This record gives sequence, structure tokens and C-alpha cells, in this order.
Amino acid sequence: MVTMTPLALAGILLGAAPLAAQSPSAAAAPSSAAADDAVRKARTLVERLTIEEKLPQLLNVAPAIPRLGIPAYNWWTESLHGALGPVPTTNFPEPIGLAASFDTTLIHDVAGAISVEVRGLHTLARRTGRTGRMGTGLDSWSPNINIFRDPRWGRGQETYGEDPFLTARMGVAFVEGMQGPDAERPHVIATPKHYAVHSGPESTRHEANVFVSAHDLEDTFLPAFRAAIVEGRAGSIMCAYNRVDGQPACASDLLLKDHLQRAWNFRGYVVSDCDAVQDIADNHKYAPSAAAAVAAAMRAGVDSECHGATLSDTAGLEDRYRDALAQGLLTEAEIDESLVRLFAARYRTGDLPGLAGAPPAVPPSAIATAEHRKIAVRAAERSMVLLKNDGILPLRPGTKVAVVGPLGDATRVLRGNYSSTLSGPPVSVYEGLRTTLGAGQVELVPFAPSLTDGDRVPRSALRTPDGKPGVRVRYFNPETPLPARFAPGTRDAAIAAVRYQSRPVVTRIEPDIGDRNLELGQVADVHGTEYTGFLVPPVTGVYRIGLAGAGATLEFDGKQIVDRRKARWNDLPGLVTLPLTAGRRYPIKVVGGGVNLVWKRVSETPEADLRRAAAGADVLVAVVGFTADLETEETGVTVPGFAGGDRTTLDLPADQLALLEQARATGKPLVVVTMNGSPINLSWAKENAAAILEAWYPGEAGGLAAANILTGRTNPAGRLPLTFYKSIDDLPPFGDYAMRGRTYRYFEGTPVYPFGHGLSYTRFAYTPLTLAPAQGGAEQGLRVATRVTNSGDRAGDEVAQLYLEFPDRPGTPRIALRGFQRVSLRPGESRELVFDLTPRDLSSVTVEGKRSVAAGRYRVTIGSGQPGAGVAGESANFEAGESAELPK
Repeated sequence: MVTMTPLALAGILLGAAPLAAQSPSAAAAPSSAAADDAVRKARTLVERLTIEEKLPQLLNVAPAIPRLGIPAYNWWTESLHGALGPVPTTNFPEPIGLAASFDTTLIHDVAGAISVEVRGLHTLARRTGRTGRMGTGLDSWSPNINIFRDPRWGRGQETYGEDPFLTARMGVAFVEGMQGPDAERPHVIATPKHYAVHSGPESTRHEANVFVSAHDLEDTFLPAFRAAIVEGRAGSIMCAYNRVDGQPACASDLLLKDHLQRAWNFRGYVVSDCDAVQDIADNHKYAPSAAAAVAAAMRAGVDSECHGATLSDTAGLEDRYRDALAQGLLTEAEIDESLVRLFAARYRTGDLPGLAGAPPAVPPSAIATAEHRKIAVRAAERSMVLLKNDGILPLRPGTKVAVVGPLGDATRVLRGNYSSTLSGPPVSVYEGLRTTLGAGQVELVPFAPSLTDGDRVPRSALRTPDGKPGVRVRYFNPETPLPARFAPGTRDAAIAAVRYQSRPVVTRIEPDIGDRNLELGQVADVHGTEYTGFLVPPVTGVYRIGLAGAGATLEFDGKQIVDRRKARWNDLPGLVTLPLTAGRRYPIKVVGGGVNLVWKRVSETPEADLRRAAAGADVLVAVVGFTADLETEETGVTVPGFAGGDRTTLDLPADQLALLEQARATGKPLVVVTMNGSPINLSWAKENAAAILEAWYPGEAGGLAAANILTGRTNPAGRLPLTFYKSIDDLPPFGDYAMRGRTYRYFEGTPVYPFGHGLSYTRFAYTPLTLAPAQGGAEQGLRVATRVTNSGDRAGDEVAQLYLEFPDRPGTPRIALRGFQRVSLRPGESRELVFDLTPRDLSSVTVEGKRSVAAGRYRVTIGSGQPGAGVAGESANFEAGESAELPK
């Protein structure tokens, strides 16, 4: 299908004409010689294994089999918008921001860059012998293609938004970019998740029984997964925690057998979400025992179980499979078939040698390259959405700017969730504006202490004991080696009793305080860590200082001020407020690993500081929003506006709303920059601010990208992949999965900003549409063409969006996106746009869940946003003479 760009999806940003529209059948995954070779080698290998060697291979941590030369392998690799590893990797915008780019070529390139870095981390793990640890495999548990159906869901930021068509196109682009040009020899195997009907609440995800209509299942929740498997040919898929119509997703006949295996002809492997198999018995009570739970999952189609206890090196997790065998709930032949799929995957990626054409190894030097940094900047620029502009933007040279708000100089906010703390150098909005406008034109106004505080202390503020940049870290191995696995419930006590060697096994200088032990082969899995050095503040003021993460203590200026040994990994940072003097060397010592040293400069008189700065400024830039420590995956954090990772209101935090009121009261023009992963009620800003820029969680280069847009170096063209509502009172209950009243397709109210909205610094115009039905009638396909012209005086991108309105029958949405193209045009330049709509593009779903092209009258619109939104565009009508039913 033609989607969002007229450029070929070929792994480069510039290319030729668009690909022709295609509608692959669900049987479009035939066996090939390449696939057969991998399966044959895997089957031969599995036949050589004993049952005791087989069973542990069913877990996400698959131990080495030395007698056969098989190294350990950990299937748990995350790379949602950047690889996670022990060295700095490139951090791209959160997927909700990538979706706002409406640019599949960009998503393909982002995924391709991530794939290279994942392979580089695998090579590093091979060198260090740490292949059994998380983040070292040649598969990735990405992309997240759940539908962001409700703005309260804290993990919605991981998705491509609320629309099934947009999500499908982005998902396919990511899968193909991650896996490379040959799905049978993937560079990294992509794993679309969480299959299926999964989008919060986080607090009930382990026991929720989601009842979903046949219509909503086919219309909303499955199209993106179908596209990722049938078109993108993803080599893996992850089943979700929740039940669907009574059956756990990881034991669902409907999902894993009827759709995935039979209708979509999936031949890859299925991995469970972490502890989802355990939930089958413990929380869903669907199976009477742990052995019955693993049997239910395997017999439905799950091949690899992610178990959270692998994080604590717990022994005996395979015993449940042994019990299932003994009880006759599983057969060894069934286990063998899963192992063949898993080992075939390892051959296909080149993790196991001997398969012709497997991708070559990638050196660690390919991680976090300058080229990947350029892609990160471009991705951040393309993701940002200009929601309002009264003419204040772009800022002119010489403009004096006061940057206010808790996120003005923030860097933690850039990363979003599912991201490595060790990303490339982060650029805040404040630093980005100093780069674009000049340091003397931009003043930072510190905010009061806030829930969003806690940025990593950079290398520039750290000194080693002998005065060099960075910190000294010493790693200590145990005096007596510990076992590779611990009996259940014994690990904590065993580690507490460990005596470490008096001499460090490794001493080195590191840029900052963060966990890098996996790049050191000499360091044992269980080890002691000690960071020492000095913190040197660049500016005198009041700071909040502490640790993020869990498992360590912080000693500052001779006193222990933070103890995180009992904290959860995703708790909010532990911070202490202290006055610090610029240039003074404050001794620091961190004992323990798994943490980051964080800080934030704050003001004790924020209102007075704001008034003073505004008096000398031409414009106020307020940077507000959240962080992924607040809206995120299942967490114990409950604060105003957030509970367990989910949102409880669509409003900004009260202190930020007060700041905006104070900024407006100064009388200076107010530009609001929002950083967030989910919709915000922007009613106040829409009425009172001069401009609003939605920046999402924009990745390591996000502040530079925002500054480039604010100053006109880059013309914004992002579009909202979500509806921005005014209140949760406008929506059905969070736990209700019915789509009636949700998203732009079924919402009957008036949003603050609609799906597809976004402004530019130039203007565009469209010519009337021309329609050409396929031979046999429009129900067999339709070509729609128009010409778009940049009628303004600036070069810029236009996102041409194609929407359909359907014949009136129960279940049809009021409107639906069915195509998009992002094009770059010089002033006065025109471009012909052609959309080839397949029967699936033209289809809708009956209340019984049958997908078909309905006979009757349709309306098609191409323009800068939704029809009726007052934006440039053209519409036309056409008829489908007969109904045409489509396969699942």
C-alpha cells in the first residue's frame, strides 16, 4: 500500500517512486529453501539433545550446551526506540513521536540503525562471554503495536497511536527495518507485541479478562498484528498478559491458532510476555497448576517463556515442564517442535554458525555512530507537532528567550521508557536554544522542586579522585565463586553473605555513574561496585541530588544521604535538597550497582525568578509535561495525576499549570513546549499561549530538534497520531475495551486537538481528486490522485492524509485513515500524489466481525487533516457496486 511517503522503502531517506499498492493474502509466507535449511539444521541439533538439555532452552535464558559448542542465549532483548546495553547507544524518539512523523521511510531507517546496534551489542557479549545476560540476543521484543485506545494508559507512549491503519504501516516499516531485506536471514528478529487486545490498565493486566466484540477485534485490535506478520513477515510475536474472552492470551485458541497459525500462516516462534505463562495458573486461575499452565501455553503455540525469575538467576524454572511431561500434559515431540523453531531462528540470524547467507557480525564500533545521531536528530524534528502558532514562531534572530518550567533543562525526559540510561549525549531544550540563538540570548529560570526532577549528572560535573573528568569505578569479584543458579528464594541471602575480594578485579575511569559491567569479561555476574570522585557544580544554587534505580547507597561530602538498597527499579528517584557552590569539589561515593547519579537545580523563589527573567526577555518558552518515571509500565508510584504507571487525569500537574498562569501574567508572549507520551488537556494553552509545540519524548537530540523548529531552521510537519481530549469524563471507563466513543473513528465529542492535526510555517493547496476504479469495479481497488502545491514562501513537508467515509451500516467508523504520504516541497513546487487503495483499504467490518468491502456510496478526502477540520483538502464520491468479503 502507498502510505506516507512517495519514496521507496529502501533503507535510505531519499529514493524513487512509491511502491504499488499490494494486498498480500494471509497465505503469503511459503516455505523456502533458506527456511528449510535452517529448520533441517535445527532439527538435527535438537535430535542430539537430552531431555535435561532441552527443557531449560524453553526459558528466555537458554543455558550453554558446552558439549555441542552452543553458547548461552538470552531472548530478552529490548530495543523499542534504541538498543539497551552496557555501552551508550543511540536513543531515538519514543514510538508515539515516531508515529507523529507519518513517515514510514524514517521508521524503517530508525529500526535499521537500532538493528545494527543490537548486533554490535551481541558481538560485544561474545567477546566478554556474557551472552546469557539481557540485551545480548539477536532478536528484539519490539515493536509495540497495541492500539492506544485510551489516553490513561501509561504504556501508550510505546505504541504508534490510536489508529489501526497508521499502526500497521509503522509496524511493518519497523519490522522490515529491524529484520533487513531478507526475512529468512534476518539481521535481528522483530517481535511485535503484545498480542492481543492489550492496552491497560496496568494495575489489572495480570488478571484482566477482556471481553471484546467480534467487530472490535477485527476492526481495531488485530489489523496491525496481521500486517506485521503477513506483510512484514516478523519472525516472532509476543503474547500478552490478559485474557481475551476467557482464555489467557498466551493460551488462546482464538489468537494463537485460529488467527496466527491458520489464517495468517505464521511459521515463526511465539514468546510470552514476562510471567504471562505463570499468570495462567496463579492469577487467571485458568489452569490448576504450574505444570498445567506451561502445557496450556505450549499446546496453544508458545515456544519461549519469559520468566521474571531469570533476572535473579533462579534455578529449577524448567521443572514445571518436566512435571508436565511426567503427567502426560506435554509430549517430548511437542517440546521438540518448539525447540526446532527456536534453534532455527538462532541459525537464521547467524548466532549459531553454519547456515549459508546468515548476516555477518557487526563490530561494537558500529554502536552510537555519528550517522545514527543524525538519524536521531532528523527523527526528532519530524516527530514534533506544531499545534498552535499565532505568528510568534519561528523566533527571529536576536530574540531574547527565558526558558521556564521543570523540563526546560531536563534530560531524563528525552529518553521516554524502554530506553537505556547510557544513551548518546542528551540535549535539553535550553541547550538547544543556546545553540540556535546564541548563549547570550537564552536564560534558564530554574523551577521549584517537581515530580519530574532527576537528570543524570553529566561527565562535565564529575571528577575522578585525581582530578580527571569522570569517576573512578572499582569492581570486586566474590572471594568464593557463586553458583550460576540459585534455589528459589535463596539468592538475596546468598548475596548478602558474600565476602568480596579486597583487590578489585577491574579499576577504570568511566564518564559517569551508570551500569557498564557487562562490557567487562573479567567481572563476575555477582560483584561489588564502588564509584568514587567529586561532584563539581557549574553554578551556585540549590540542587536536588540522589540516585535513580535500586541497589546502592550514595555518600556525599562524607555523609550517606541516599539508600536505595530496598527500592524498586522503577521507583521515582531518591533525592535530597542541598545548597551547592560553583566550582567546589564535593566528594561522592556510590556503593552498589544498578543506579544512576541524578540531580536537578531548583529555585526557592521560582515566581520572583520568573518575573525578573520575563522583564528582560522578548519571549517565554515554557517546557512542561511528564516523564516516563510517572507514566510507564506497572509501577508502585502513586502521586497526583498518576497511579501505578497510568494517568488519572489528562491535566498537567498543578504546579505546572500555576507556572503557565504566572508566565501569562507577565504579559510576554508564551510558547508552550510539551514533553509527554500521552494526550494532555491543552485547553488552557490553546486559549492563552501564543504557540504550542508537542515534542513527545523526543530522544537524545530532542532539545536540538525542538530549538531548530522554534527558530525556523526546520519547518514542522508532524501530525497527531492521537486525539487530544479535554477530560477523561468524555470517555468510557478505562477498563472497558469497547471502541464506541473512543478515538477519532468513534468519538462523537469535540476534541481539543483532533487526530491528524499539525501546522506548518508554509501553506499547501490541493487539486480536485481523480478516481480510477480497478477492473471489475471499485470494490476490487481504487486509484486516487491529486496534486499538492506548496503555496507559501518557505520550503516544508506536507503530510497528505487520505480518509474514507463508508456506506452506512452498523459498525462502520464515522471516518477512517486509509493512506498518507509525507512530501517535501520548495515554495511554489507541486507534486502528484497517487494512492492505490486495495480492497482491504476500502473494507470495513460488520458487527459479526466479517471484513468486507460494502456495496454503496463512499466519500474519499485527501488533505492536511481530517475532512471538516478547516484544513486544505479535496473530496470526491464513488460507488462500490457489490459487497466483497475478505479473509481474516
